[in-house]
Amino acid sequence: MTGDTTTTSGGPAAGTVHLAVYDTYADWETGHTTAHLTQRGHRVRTVGFTTATPVTTMGGVRIQPDLALADLSPEDSSLLILTGASLWDAGDDLAPFAAKAREFLAAGVPVAAICGATAGLAREGLLNGRTHTSAAAGYLAQQPGYAAADRYVEADAVTDGNLITAGPTEPVAFAREVFARLDAYAPEVLDAWYRLFHDSDASAFPVLMAAAERGDA
Repeated sequence: MTGDTTTTSGGPAAGTVHLAVYDTYADWETGHTTAHLTQRGHRVRTVGFTTATPVTTMGGVRIQPDLALADLSPEDSSLLILTGASLWDAGDDLAPFAAKAREFLAAGVPVAAICGATAGLAREGLLNGRTHTSAAAGYLAQQPGYAAADRYVEADAVTDGNLITAGPTEPVAFAREVFARLDAYAPEVLDAWYRLFHDSDASAFPVLMAAAERGDA
C-alpha cells in the first residue's frame, strides 16, 4: 500500500485517512475512529462531491470538505471511510463514493464502510466474494447487484482483507477493526481500548495508562 506516511513516536507509520462526507452523514458512526486515529498521528481529511459546498450531517453539523471526490487517489491514502447516511437508501446519489471504493480496493488500499454505506457497496457488487456484515442480512438482500448472502455473518464488525464492514449500532467495533487493519495499536492495547470503550471494563484503564506512559497509546 502506498500513500502519505509519517512516523509517530511510539507508534507505527501513520498516513492520511480520507473520510467521505455527504448530506445526512451519520455523525456518531465514525467519531471513535477519526478521533483516535488522529491521536495516533494519522491526518484525517474529509472528501465531498466538491469543496465549494458544505454538507450537513444528520445531526445538523455543517462540514466544508477538504477534498473533492474526483481528486481523491488511492495512492495518496491509507484508508477510505464510508459512513452511513439516509441518502444511501434514497437512491443512487452516493453511487460515486461506492465507485471510488472499488478503485481503492483494486489498488489494495483499505475501505471501511458502516451502516448504509454497506448497501452502497452491495449495489456496486463489492461485497460479492467477501465476508461482510451490515445492519441485517435482509437489508442487503434488497440491494440490486448483491449476490453474497452466503458470505454474510452476524457480527459487530468484520474485516475481509482490505474491506471492513459494520452495522449502525457498532461504531466502537468498527473503530477496532480499522485500528487493527492500520496497526494503530499493539494487540494488547487494542484489546484494552475495546474493553474500555465497548464494555466499560474498568480493568482496561490501567493497561491504557501504562501504554500511554510508554508512548504506545
